[in-house]
Amino acid sequence: MRWLSTSAAVLFAFFQLTATKPLISKRWDDFDVKHAWADIPKGWELHAPAPSDHTFDMRIGLKQDRFDELLTALYEVSDPYHPKYGKHLSKGEVEDLVAPHPETVSVVDSWLSAHGVEPASVQRENGGSWITVKVNVEQASRMLNASYGVYRHGQTDDYVVRTTSYSLPRILHDHIGVVTPTTYFSTMRTMKATSFLQPQIEALQDGDADIAHKLINPGSLATVPSSCSTTITPACLRALYNTSTYVPKATATNSIGIAGYLDEFANTADLQTFFRRFRTDAVGGTFKTVQVNGGGNDQSDPGVEANLDIQYTEGITFPTPNVYFSTGGSPPFTPDSNTPTNTNEPYLDWLNFILAQSSIPQTFSTSYGDDEQTVPFDYATNVCNLFAQLGARGSSIMFSSGDDGVGAGDCRTNDGKNIERFQPNFPASCPFVTTVGGTIRVNPEVAVSFSGGGFSNYFARPSFQSSAVSTFLTKLGTTNSGLFNTSGRAYPDVAAQGQGFQVVIGGRVNSVGGTSASSPTFAGVIALLNDFRLSKGEAPLGFLNPIIYSTGVAGFNDITSGSNPGCGTNGFTATAGWDPVTGLGTPDFGKLQALIG
Repeated sequence: MRWLSTSAAVLFAFFQLTATKPLISKRWDDFDVKHAWADIPKGWELHAPAPSDHTFDMRIGLKQDRFDELLTALYEVSDPYHPKYGKHLSKGEVEDLVAPHPETVSVVDSWLSAHGVEPASVQRENGGSWITVKVNVEQASRMLNASYGVYRHGQTDDYVVRTTSYSLPRILHDHIGVVTPTTYFSTMRTMKATSFLQPQIEALQDGDADIAHKLINPGSLATVPSSCSTTITPACLRALYNTSTYVPKATATNSIGIAGYLDEFANTADLQTFFRRFRTDAVGGTFKTVQVNGGGNDQSDPGVEANLDIQYTEGITFPTPNVYFSTGGSPPFTPDSNTPTNTNEPYLDWLNFILAQSSIPQTFSTSYGDDEQTVPFDYATNVCNLFAQLGARGSSIMFSSGDDGVGAGDCRTNDGKNIERFQPNFPASCPFVTTVGGTIRVNPEVAVSFSGGGFSNYFARPSFQSSAVSTFLTKLGTTNSGLFNTSGRAYPDVAAQGQGFQVVIGGRVNSVGGTSASSPTFAGVIALLNDFRLSKGEAPLGFLNPIIYSTGVAGFNDITSGSNPGCGTNGFTATAGWDPVTGLGTPDFGKLQALIG
């Protein structure tokens, strides 16, 4: 046998290699930036390069072929004047509308195969519009022309594997909406849970039995007791929002869900103590815990946020079934460990889990958020669109508006221009959720100063609120000119009490505040409205915003005083009609029942 020349041997080896592992086509190397930060996001620092063999689940959001049709359907089933009002879509119908085009599937699968990811190993969910592949850092870096690092958050000591920029081949930009984990740095511990203990407000302990007894029976009181100006109980809320005489009837079909994160666990023993103190007819009532993505249920470690949420949704809606979704996903990364981790992307685990269920609660409440500008636009858009799917299926989604007024800190933009601007929150700014601001006091209620509110820089103002917001802006004139986006989605939509909530934590009553209290309170009222509708054989309310800005406007207590300062300004001021402090106001169940129930 003749020996090959050295050059021929090299060529032969090359062809052998390419026969088993195809070369990356030039079309996969033609990169265009998908998202990049001007600087490392505030609060984070580069700890070390990411280990090349560190593996993680990469999630890819594909462009949804008929998403415009989904939005059309969403608005039709949510518009009280449309003949399709209340005719919500099934899981299958939604998945058909969000499924990617076959060409999108083909080209993305080709790209994955070129990088050693076989289509058979790809997990597909949400009608195929979200796919998950297991990759290592070396693969991900090649696929996305990215430089992954291990980043540390100074305050929480969280570590994440992220990149400050990523790209996609040009051919994929029309087919892929977002790739994670990439440039979204937040973890649940670095996000802002919108509740806080208020030790300065004396809690109702055993010595306050007489007041507590009065509050248990609000129907016998001619007015809301003045004590509700400082300490809130279920009886205060039931009296304030006119639900005290309503008895749920559709408990076999109606339910309310709470999205829980941060290893926060709702405690069953604390709920019983709460019932014995503040709603004696509910003693023995309970809730269901559903564990998502490794979420826990440690009954020895009650969470302030979790207990606040479940005690007040239960306190308003009993005996309506309550479901606490304990969603895992932390810690995101252990330095120097190459073991696989999940993506720890807030909301995605929970949303994809919920959307995969054939039957879901008609009402949801969530109490977490981020400054909108810290959330990459591609990520925010794709997550917001998932909330639209929930609305199309007939669920009402409540989010707290945040506890920083119009913004905390120096309020500088992070786009490299360092301009002072108000800082909207996300997902509060998503147009497909109903955002809840905060109030205090009674007779009358006024805006609480920390109530988050403002105008999105990502999402345009939807038509359902155009008239109400335009009226406010006309009255506002040049105040705060240049500090916010006058054409953006405006929030909050509504409000509810947000301070001095009496919450049992570890057997003791504590005072808790925040729009985290406002969201489950408002959600509780909506759950009762859904109960009323279902008991009459009608559909649940679903996506609320189109109806509350039209037919339902007269069902709210207009809040006309108070403001939400921030960013070194006085913020916005509550006024007659809609405003970016308290929205349309607080709910009157009786009026809403007559108007939209």
